[in-house]
Amino acid sequence: MKALNPLLLSGRETLPLVEGGKGVAISNGESSGAWAAMGGIGTFSGVNADSYDADGHPIPYVYQGHNRRERHQELIEQSIRGGIEQARIAHEMSNGQGRLHVNVLWEMGGAEIVLRGILEGAKGLVHGVTCGAGMPYRLAEISARYSIYYYPIVSSARAFRALWKRAYHKFSDLLGAVVYEDPWRAGGHNGLSNSENPEMPEDPYPRVRAMREQMREFGLGDTPIVMAGGVWCLREWEDWIDNPELGPICFQFGTRPLLTKESPIPEKWKRRLLQLSEGDVELNRFSPTGFYSSCVGNAFLRDLQGRSERQIAYTVEPVGEHQVAFSIGARKKGVFLTAPDKTRADGWVQAGYTEALRTPDSTLVFVTPENAKQIRADQTGCMGCLSACQFSNWSQEGTGTTGKKPDPRSYCIQKTLQAIAHGGDLNNELMFAGHNAFRFKSDPFYANGYVPTVRELFERLLTGD
Repeated sequence: MKALNPLLLSGRETLPLVEGGKGVAISNGESSGAWAAMGGIGTFSGVNADSYDADGHPIPYVYQGHNRRERHQELIEQSIRGGIEQARIAHEMSNGQGRLHVNVLWEMGGAEIVLRGILEGAKGLVHGVTCGAGMPYRLAEISARYSIYYYPIVSSARAFRALWKRAYHKFSDLLGAVVYEDPWRAGGHNGLSNSENPEMPEDPYPRVRAMREQMREFGLGDTPIVMAGGVWCLREWEDWIDNPELGPICFQFGTRPLLTKESPIPEKWKRRLLQLSEGDVELNRFSPTGFYSSCVGNAFLRDLQGRSERQIAYTVEPVGEHQVAFSIGARKKGVFLTAPDKTRADGWVQAGYTEALRTPDSTLVFVTPENAKQIRADQTGCMGCLSACQFSNWSQEGTGTTGKKPDPRSYCIQKTLQAIAHGGDLNNELMFAGHNAFRFKSDPFYANGYVPTVRELFERLLTGD
């Protein structure tokens, strides 16, 4: 195994091992601080981070606002408070070692306000910002305002080129690294483009090599690239280390730090990770962001799949083959279906899926009355956790709506991620995971259900395993 030499990252010589930031309350100050204490880059999540009461218990996100705008403002305020608290915890845990980054999602509601609030309240505690889930053009400008480094997350050389040309070339001195997140193998939201086949993963090497070639054109030959998504152990990536084609490379670990003593996820979640088999993690496109996402297949995902399968097109006037009348809603408003679809609809109704909900694509999805009631309640209770939400039709811009119908084929992502992070039913909530999560079961490091500390995991990684 080749020696892993330190790189200059966020202003300090640091081991090029990065803890990936993971969504709502999953990467926190304790886990990231422990990682930084080992000399790497620890990353805490600035996405709706937890704050705590006097007894150390997480304070639930509660909303008193009477409308979405008011609840959106409450979400922002709570997120900033939680992010500052996690930064302080991480700083204390790190003992002044390594580097600490905050991770935000550009498509989260109030992303710029939340990021500025955290950086303002945690001055001197945070050394870098990682950001993906969209095209974060203003990331460099915000980071420069606080004199810290920025780490955009992209999935192609083309995406980085767009960011560089539009904004990043003005702030090149604070570009800490470019994070290449593999869109087929990473957990959470993925950057698959419309031209890429979700069923056919591509080799990351040519994609990263292309990114390095693009960066060299911009004078960034010595700026590190962080390989993220699908990294389990360094031994499998040894030919990337000190590779002149690729230049300086860091490795990001998102999935493995979930299974540590310091990881804040519930114990039952940790136990579930140890039981996963290959193929249990699936790519899907049900997220209200519109992005593909990677999660563990469970009843939550099956329900979403069922909704989309129980779907037919309709018209409001008899057109073409849509000649058969069908009544929907409490007012029994008439729409028109094809004859075969009318037969299918009658079958679903007889099976108990009696509620037909309209989608923005002029289709109907059939669900149970209980499911319909929950969908409507979740849409009504929207707190604006995204910049724009397909599920609730919220938009933080303009009039507060996307101008489209709410989409019942999706879900309230804030609700389910808060629930699973704080002890919710693993089978009935969204469980993000990278596609390598099945390897916990076979890796001898985790034999007999062993859960290591961050220190033990870090030291293991340095051996190559």
